[in-house]
Amino acid sequence: MHIGILGPVEARSPDSKIAVGGPRPRTLLALLAMRVGEIVPLDRLVDELYGAEPPNDAANALQGQVSRLRRALGDTSLIEFHPAGYRLALPASQVDAHRFAAVAADGRQALEQGDPQAAESLLSEALQLWRGPALADVALPDHATRLEEQRSAVEGSLTAARIRLGKADVAEIQDLVRRTPLDERLRGYLMQALNQQGRQAEALQAFEDARALLADELGTDPSPELRAVHLQILRGQTHRELPAQLTNFVGRQEELARIASLSSRLITLTGPGGAGKTRLALQAAGPGAIFVDLAPAKDVAAATLQALGLKETVLEPEDRLTLALRERDALLILDNCEHLIVQAAQLAGLLLSTCPSLRILATSREALGITGETLCPVPPLDPEQSVALFADRARLVNPAFVRDRHTVDICRELDGLPLAIELAAARTRTLTTEEIADRLNDRFRLLTKGNRAAAPRHQTLRAVVEWSWDLLSEDERDLAACLATFSGGATLEAVEQVCRHDFEVLEALVDKSLVEANDGRYRMLETIREFCSQHRRVDAEHATYFQELAGRADPELRQRDQVRWFTRLTAEHANLMQALDWTTSNEPAQALRLVRDLAWYWYVKGNRTEVEGAARKLLALVPEESTEEYVILLALADPERVLGRFAGLSGPIRQPFVLIAWAMLSGPPDPAAERTPLQDEVERSADPWIQGLIGFSNSYTGWTVRGDRPLAIAQSREALRIFQDLGERWGSAQVLDVLATLTEDPAEALALTDQALRAVAELGAQEELAELRGRRADRLLDIDEAQAERDYLQALEMATRAGLAATRALANTGLAKISQRRGDLGRAEELLLEAQQELGFGWMHVAAKEQVEAALSELARTREARSR
Repeated sequence: MHIGILGPVEARSPDSKIAVGGPRPRTLLALLAMRVGEIVPLDRLVDELYGAEPPNDAANALQGQVSRLRRALGDTSLIEFHPAGYRLALPASQVDAHRFAAVAADGRQALEQGDPQAAESLLSEALQLWRGPALADVALPDHATRLEEQRSAVEGSLTAARIRLGKADVAEIQDLVRRTPLDERLRGYLMQALNQQGRQAEALQAFEDARALLADELGTDPSPELRAVHLQILRGQTHRELPAQLTNFVGRQEELARIASLSSRLITLTGPGGAGKTRLALQAAGPGAIFVDLAPAKDVAAATLQALGLKETVLEPEDRLTLALRERDALLILDNCEHLIVQAAQLAGLLLSTCPSLRILATSREALGITGETLCPVPPLDPEQSVALFADRARLVNPAFVRDRHTVDICRELDGLPLAIELAAARTRTLTTEEIADRLNDRFRLLTKGNRAAAPRHQTLRAVVEWSWDLLSEDERDLAACLATFSGGATLEAVEQVCRHDFEVLEALVDKSLVEANDGRYRMLETIREFCSQHRRVDAEHATYFQELAGRADPELRQRDQVRWFTRLTAEHANLMQALDWTTSNEPAQALRLVRDLAWYWYVKGNRTEVEGAARKLLALVPEESTEEYVILLALADPERVLGRFAGLSGPIRQPFVLIAWAMLSGPPDPAAERTPLQDEVERSADPWIQGLIGFSNSYTGWTVRGDRPLAIAQSREALRIFQDLGERWGSAQVLDVLATLTEDPAEALALTDQALRAVAELGAQEELAELRGRRADRLLDIDEAQAERDYLQALEMATRAGLAATRALANTGLAKISQRRGDLGRAEELLLEAQQELGFGWMHVAAKEQVEAALSELARTREARSR
């Protein structure tokens, strides 16, 4: 059932029009339809139906009208009786007046949001619901007037949309003006429509007609809004509307909030090509802004004149713009300023100084660089927004698209760059996300099919980066290509020594959004780096610099300043691995020295899985030799083969990692075994770090072999003093752990363990953190079982991340003991068997295996005792 009141009152079933009846049933239906879904009070209905002279029994008379209307509609349930009145039980969408209001509201919203095309479509749809004057055949003049006012307002909004689209019908507007001659908004629309058709004289006359009528009828002058239209026409202004957007705007809430909060009259959105600066500017500006696209332009002032709809005259373009904008409260968007940066800066400076109510929102890959400018960087999208953008664009070409883990990988690999993400999403029509992710190592070939209607520089990923490259000077290109060699970014020192360019050139690349500067490091987005690296490589110079850095860093890693040096090497990890990869392929002897210098850093940071693969690659390329460097490489690449080589080394030992690897792989020395010359030489070493290590080793082995606790404690405290004098956290933590084992005071053992944990945490030593967390749990087991369980779980998680099978096995053994204490023998056995399966080669694995087997034996005894 559909009810119509926008014209003669009517009711329609799905099949045909329904004969409602005479004036009173039609009036009753109209009254109920205007408040469809609501209860209309009885007295209101009586007043509207019968006016000032209702019948003596008005309630019965109303009930009779309702009965007749129900019979006419053929469905008594459509009009419900309630003690307070009657209700038309239909959805609002089935009454034309309510449908009109809803569609019109959507149209006005589209107009306010700067989409006149959608607004015209919706507002036209709303007006097509009218079949004539409202309530044409019933006597409800107040209601009819209200509906006609709504119709007039929508007609005005439709006219505004068509003016923005440049296709307003002058005759239609003239007809509206004749119907409501005192409506100044319509008078303004008429002036604008005439001016758009080149009928400027008629437009100016329309203003004079309005001025005379307002004076005669109301005794007032035209409103400020109408006078502003008059002034625009006098100046020849008809500015271009903002481009309507064809896709949803995703993310950027933080940037939008920042732009909205700024009071500066010049805001410049800066960022690399494809970051979405233009789209953000349009979203932030809202309707009414003046949009100037400078990408195809050669002259900024001329392009701005064209955007304003101004013709060039004998005046200079800058003077013409000043006259046009001097008294306007306007927002000017200067888009894509980078290739005309000087012109854009000069024009912006002139207009801001001569037009006090003007604001400028610029987009550029570098700042305009004038007084009063506020920069708003447009960074890559964060991971959540990147995935949301990819999914939104993918569904445009593949409605069945569902995001998966590869979606996240793609967005991360594309640096969160909106244009790159949109180009990749367009590929989901023919490729799976896994196939797209696999092909991103050749992203410039993959991401080539963009929007054919976009500017050429935005149709492919290569084109958008090439646009920036072409704007660089020769020195800037050379430095960009050199900097692209760095896979992990670079410090200023590294840039200067490897690339050999002045800081001013680097600063220019930062200003032009090719390079990001953050915390003393200079980086490129991966997409930009890949493009620039195709032009020139400096791999040999890069490898030499990081070889020297590793050599300088190694001794510092065991001194007071070790935290800073560990932090520095961690920041350079990607570059160090890149240098190792290049030297392995090109200079294996140099790679062997680099492995030696990085061995201690790798060991403390726990990079064993990544390093093992690189070490195996190098091991296959270098000849066998009895050198410290080769033993280190073998310990990293193939530890099962290295044990027999330690004894063949001749001192002095330059890299202490050799001693650590020896101890870890062979275990505590056998007191009955014959001493080797190397052991004697190590004992005589004057290196305080090695002396601390020897004291730590002697205390541990003395306790485990001879059981002399006081001597072991004394030796440990002396070793601790040596390490603390050096400011060496790793060595201190090892000795603190031994002291925690030696003490008979549980509280002291925990305090010493916590002190050791704090020391290795400063270094970010993942393996030691996992091992010490597990031992802390061991020491808590009989004190606080719940906390011990939490520590075991934390140690298990950390060991899993670091790839430490022995530490995982020990953590699971501890958890098994807790399960056994709680009576869950099945869970305990499950954990112990899992631990047993993880253990393999090496002394630490052998020691862990002993603990696992002891726990299994204890579990078996518990089961046997229960079965008796």
